Amino acid sequence: MISAAMSATRKSLYTLLIVLIAAVAATGVADDVSNEYAEDALKRALATFAVARTLNGIISVAQGTEIALEPGGVGVMLTPGQILDPINDLVERFSSVMLVAASSLGLQIVLLEILSWWVLTAALVATLVTALLVIWSPGLRNNRVVAAIPKVAAALVVVRFALPVIIICTNFVFETFLETRHDTASSELSASATQIERISADIDAADQNSAAADAEDGAFELPSWDDVRESAAQLYSSTTDWIRSNSVSERIAGLQESASSATSHIIDLIVIFVLQTIVFPVVFLWLFVETLKALASRSMNVVRKPIEPTPPAQ
Repeated sequence: MISAAMSATRKSLYTLLIVLIAAVAATGVADDVSNEYAEDALKRALATFAVARTLNGIISVAQGTEIALEPGGVGVMLTPGQILDPINDLVERFSSVMLVAASSLGLQIVLLEILSWWVLTAALVATLVTALLVIWSPGLRNNRVVAAIPKVAAALVVVRFALPVIIICTNFVFETFLETRHDTASSELSASATQIERISADIDAADQNSAAADAEDGAFELPSWDDVRESAAQLYSSTTDWIRSNSVSERIAGLQESASSATSHIIDLIVIFVLQTIVFPVVFLWLFVETLKALASRSMNVVRKPIEPTPPAQ
């Protein structure tokens, strides 16, 4: 009697689970939620990709920045923007990663539309109803075709719900652990791009102003006292170059600091999107399949369990 009661309880639990799965499939609630999460993730990926491409363009322009100095009368051409060459390579790879991540998220949205097709949903509901009949009708278990329906139902559940479950679970982990980190890294990366652009513009402006001042100084001629004029010109040139050298040094230090900050945030964003589009989906898919296999195995044991004969009345 106890064994029969336990069997009935298990059948009731599996019935409740099957009805719940059929209701979720028919209403499409999981599809709507997962589609919304996938679209939000795609928007984040595209926004980050746009920041990466903008930063790549700014760095490419900054790398062409040049400034001319004449310390001690010797002409020197500095290219402070070349210190950004390593980060430019990293930004190009980062852009490639973001393009792959955005493509992956776009593919998820397309697959959600395909897997929510009403034909697939109808087939799933039909197999689930048949599985219920097999569980509660002992006579149907002798039919091999009908007895195999629960396995087909389990396979359809995997096909129908694997992607929504992956997206919902991944979004939960993202919002719980990664969202704040993503927002901070994205905003700081945009700030670094703006700072690099501003420093590069300042260097160009300083070089152009200095060139104009040198041209005016060369055009100015004193009426007499050539030695005094030459000494004054040398003193002016040395002083100007010294000031410009210090200014360029400060700006180069600013570029290095901005590049270092951008590198750190780029690495953070790469880690976040690799986790969101590769690692977490694989992990949650494995967990979903293993859980469903365990439930299906136990349900098969319930279905295949022989019915105990009723004891004769005394």
